[in-house]
Amino acid sequence: MFDNIDLGLLQNDVLTTDFLSETIKYFDVTGEHNFINGEYFISGRLNDSFKISVSKGKISIKDASLCKWYLGNNFETLQRKDVQHAIEKLSDTLHLPIDKAKVTRIDVAQNFIMKYPVQVYYNHLGEMAYCKRVPVIDERNKTEGLYYYQNNNRGLSLFYNKVKEQKNKQQPIPELYKHQNVLRYEQRHKNNLSKTFNVEYVTASMLYDKMFYKNVIDKWGANYKAIKKILNRNILNFKDMDITTKKELHDIALLAYINNSGGELAMIEHINEMQKMGKLTRKQAFDFRKEIKEACKLIIGSESLNETIYELDKKMNEAIKHYR
Repeated sequence: MFDNIDLGLLQNDVLTTDFLSETIKYFDVTGEHNFINGEYFISGRLNDSFKISVSKGKISIKDASLCKWYLGNNFETLQRKDVQHAIEKLSDTLHLPIDKAKVTRIDVAQNFIMKYPVQVYYNHLGEMAYCKRVPVIDERNKTEGLYYYQNNNRGLSLFYNKVKEQKNKQQPIPELYKHQNVLRYEQRHKNNLSKTFNVEYVTASMLYDKMFYKNVIDKWGANYKAIKKILNRNILNFKDMDITTKKELHDIALLAYINNSGGELAMIEHINEMQKMGKLTRKQAFDFRKEIKEACKLIIGSESLNETIYELDKKMNEAIKHYR
């Protein structure tokens, strides 16, 4: 379930190896750099994949997919044992104990083959607490992805069409995924990994430690579950409903209006625009959004779990349950 991994190995962790004279033998050097403060480092690439920079005191390996480097493509993702083998291969290639390297970025992802085109699922993924929900719009004004930016800048969750991304990058698509609707759910951790995972630091060897791996996947799953799901509600005729109070009448009328206006997300976006235009005060916009959200929690008459959310929930639960 891992994809991109950034690593940093300090000279203090490998006292027997001179980074500048030894390590540069094992990757393609592309440049040398001198800074005003006297620091000197050499940069390059490993198999046209990882970017590598080497100084006297540190080697950094970043900006590429560990999965692509190990498996030859970044469409698939690495399970726990795969990560171990990939780190071992990276260690052998660079003649360094990469298992000791500190991890500064972790991308956790999974591909889901869905029944419907992936765009169908975006409108059923609502807001998440302490996150900014940002739809990614393509040139045809269609949603092609969905990003959730955490307010504390400690991560990013995203949903997108993996097949389309591969085609745009002119990358091959594995046979299993050809002609399929492939929704990718990905979570990127780039800052404060120690706080995110409640450890002093994260090393490469921890990526294939059973308990740490479980912790990472659990957080990946918890983030998905924290997203409010938007269900299609079946509004029954008035005569079929047991409505006896003015409050119930108000609630059902508001819910019907929300549905007829494009749903919860469309209503909230309209309220946000009205606030930006100065037609609503901050408090009015807050109260309106709260009223919309409360109305959308109602179960009046009958309601069946939306098929698309049921499908995605089921696939997510299976992924979390069967990781290893």
